[in-house]
Amino acid sequence: MQDGRAPRIKNRAPAAVQITAEQLLRDAQERQESQFRAPKQRVEDFEELHEYRGRKREEFEKRIRQTRSSIKEWLQYANWEASQGEYARARSVFERALDVDPRSVQLWLSYTEMELKGRNVQHARNLFDRAVTLLPRVDQLWYKYVYLEELLGNVPGARQVFERWMQWEPDDKAWQAYIKLEQRYNELDRASAIYERWVAVRPEPRVWVKWGKFEEERGKLDKAREVFQTALEFFGDDEEQIEKAQAVFTAFAKMETRLKEYERARVIYKFALSRLPRSKSAALYAAYTKFEKQHGTRSTLESTVLGKRRIQYEEEVAHDGRNYDVWFDYARLEEGALRDLRDEGATGEEEERATNRVREVYERAVAQVPPGGEKRHWRRYIFLWLYYALFEEIETKDFERARQIYETAIRVVPHKQFTFAKLWIMFARFEVRRLNLTAARKILGTAIGMCPKEALFKGYIQLEFDLREFDRVRTLYEKYIEWDPTNSAAWIKYAELETQLEDLARVRAIYELGVSQSALSMPELLWKAYIDFETEEGERDKVRALYERLIKISGHVKVWISYATFEAEPIPASRAVREEAEDDEEAEIPMVDGDPVRARQVFERAYKDLKSKGLKHERVVLLEIWKAFEEKYGTAEDVVKVQGMMPITSKRRIVDKETGQTVEDWDIVFADDERESNPTTFKFLQMAHAWKASQAKSGGASATALSGFAAAVSNPNVQPSGSGGSGQGSSDGARAQIDDDVASSDGDE
Repeated sequence: MQDGRAPRIKNRAPAAVQITAEQLLRDAQERQESQFRAPKQRVEDFEELHEYRGRKREEFEKRIRQTRSSIKEWLQYANWEASQGEYARARSVFERALDVDPRSVQLWLSYTEMELKGRNVQHARNLFDRAVTLLPRVDQLWYKYVYLEELLGNVPGARQVFERWMQWEPDDKAWQAYIKLEQRYNELDRASAIYERWVAVRPEPRVWVKWGKFEEERGKLDKAREVFQTALEFFGDDEEQIEKAQAVFTAFAKMETRLKEYERARVIYKFALSRLPRSKSAALYAAYTKFEKQHGTRSTLESTVLGKRRIQYEEEVAHDGRNYDVWFDYARLEEGALRDLRDEGATGEEEERATNRVREVYERAVAQVPPGGEKRHWRRYIFLWLYYALFEEIETKDFERARQIYETAIRVVPHKQFTFAKLWIMFARFEVRRLNLTAARKILGTAIGMCPKEALFKGYIQLEFDLREFDRVRTLYEKYIEWDPTNSAAWIKYAELETQLEDLARVRAIYELGVSQSALSMPELLWKAYIDFETEEGERDKVRALYERLIKISGHVKVWISYATFEAEPIPASRAVREEAEDDEEAEIPMVDGDPVRARQVFERAYKDLKSKGLKHERVVLLEIWKAFEEKYGTAEDVVKVQGMMPITSKRRIVDKETGQTVEDWDIVFADDERESNPTTFKFLQMAHAWKASQAKSGGASATALSGFAAAVSNPNVQPSGSGGSGQGSSDGARAQIDDDVASSDGDE
C-alpha cells in the first residue's frame, strides 16, 4: 500500500481452494495455547498444613494491604479462613472488614451466612441485631433476620423483630410480610390490627381495599363494611379525594355484589358517580356498566351506557369544541334518551330534566361559533341551529322558542359575506306550518332583498307553487330572471310552469325572450327545451324555423344531426288534432310521419357547410350518422353514395413550427377534397384503383384500401353539400331532509 491507499487487486478470480468461516474458527481454536494451571498440592502432615496456611495468610494480608477498600478481597480472606475451620480468625477478618466499610450489605450478609453455616445461631442473631441497628432501611437484612427467627420456631422473636421494623414505617411489602406471618399462625385478629396500623401510616386506597378484602375472606362481613365505610369517611366529599378513592368504591361495590346485595352495590356506584365529574370517572363507569349488564334491568343498563357515552362525548368536545360532528352525536344521544323516557312513562320531572339536558347540549354547541369569515367553516355549524329548532318544534312543541332559535341563527350568520338559503327556507316553512303565511313570505322576501341567491328563489317559488299561488310564482320568476338573466335553467323552469298552466303564448314569449339574451350560461339547454316544446305541440314548421335560426348562430355538427333526425322521425300531431281525438279514450296519440327527403337534404347541406369550414372530424361524424340514416330509410344506391364519401386515413409529412423539423402525422383525406385540390393525383389514384379492381376480380381478392375513392370514381358527378350548427341534450319530512343535507354539507349550497 502506497500513499495510504488500498493496494490494487489485479487478479479478482476466486482462489482454487476456498476457506470457510468454520475452517478459520477451527484452526484458531486448535492453535490456542492452553492456559497455565497451578499444580495441585497434597498436604501430607500438619507441618505442611501449617506452612500452607501461613503462606496463604501472608498472600491475603499482602493483597489487603494493597487494596484495603476492596470488599471482595476481605470476603475471600474471611471465607478461606472459614473453610479451614478457623472461625475465630474468620470473625477477626470480618470485623476488620467492617471497620473499613461498616455499611456494606454484602459484608453483613456474608458474615451472617458464615455463622449460620457453622451453626453459630446466637452469633448470627447478634450480627443481625447489629446490622438492622446500623442499617434500618435495608429491607434485606430485616427479611433475613425474620426468616432466621421463624426458621428456629421463635415466632414471638420474629414478631418482635417485625415490631422493631414497623417503627421505621417501611414499604408495603414489609407490612404484607408481617400480616402473612400472622396468617400462617392463624392470628387473624393480630393481622387485622396490623392492617389498622398500616392504614394509619399509609392511608392509600389500595391499603383500605386490601384490608376490606382480608376481613371479607375471614368471614367478618360487618367488619369489612365498617372498613370500607371508614375509608369513605376518611376521604370525605372533596372531588379530588373521591377521584382518588375510586378503587375503594369499586371494591366496596364488588364485595356487595359477591354477597348478592345488588341494591347496596348500585347505591355505592351511584353515590360515587354523582360526586365525580364525567370526565374523571371512566373506570368507575366501566365497572358500573359491567355490573348492570350482569345484574341490572333493561332501564338501568341503558342509563349506564348512556352515562358512559356522555363521558366519551364530553372528553371529545373538551379536546376540540368546534368538532361539530361530535356535537351532532351528543345531541342525538340526549334526544334518544328523552324519547326512551317518554316511552317508559317517566314522570314529568324526569322528562323536564332530560329536556333541559338536550337544550344544554344544543346551547353549548351553538356557542362554538366558527372563526373567520369563510363559508366552508360554517357549513356544518349551521345545521346545529336547524336541529335545535326542529327539536323544539317536534319534541317539546315549544313553537315560540323554535321561532327565537331561527331568529337568533339568522342574526349570527354574516349575510353580507355569505348566507345559507336552507336556514331562510326552513324558517319560512316553519311559519307555514304555523299557518302564518304572511310571516313566511316576509322572511323569504327579506332574504332575497338582503342576499339574493339561486337557492332562495327556488325555495320561495316552490313554496308558492305548493300553495298554488301561480301569480306570485310568475312574479318570483320574473324577479329571478331579472336578477340573473343568463341562467338558462330559470328560463326553462318559467316556461315549464306556463306549459303546465297551458298558456302557450306566454311559453313562446318566454322562450323567445330567453334565446334572445346575448350572454347565456349553457344556451344549448334553452334551445333544446324550446325545440322540444314545439315538437310536443306538433308544430313542425316552427321547429324547422328554430333549427334554421340555431344553425345560423352555431353551425355545430350536433345541431345538423338533430335537425336531420327531426325531419326523418315522426312527431305528435298538433294540439288541435289531438283535442279532436280525445273523445276516443282508447285511441293512441296521433303521430305525423317524418320526411326522409327533407332529412337527406339537411344532411347534404350539413356536409357542404362543414366542408366549407374545413371541419374534417365533424364531417366523419356526420357521415356515420348519415350512413345509418340511409340504411334505415334509403336505398342501396343511397348507402353506396354515402359510403363513397367516406374518407381514408393517410400519413403525411409536415414541418413543426416550433422545432423546424419534419415530422409525420396522420391526416383524413376525403375523395371530393382530393379531386378538387389535386386533380392529377386523383386521376392517378383512380387508375390505380381500376387496376386493383381488375386484379381482385381475376385473383378473387377483396379490395378495400381505396373504397372511398372507388365510390367517388364510380360516381364522378356527386357534389355533396351541407352546413353546420350546435345542439346539446337537456337534461317532507323536514328532519329527514336535514339529515340528508348535513351528510353532504361539505358541498356548496
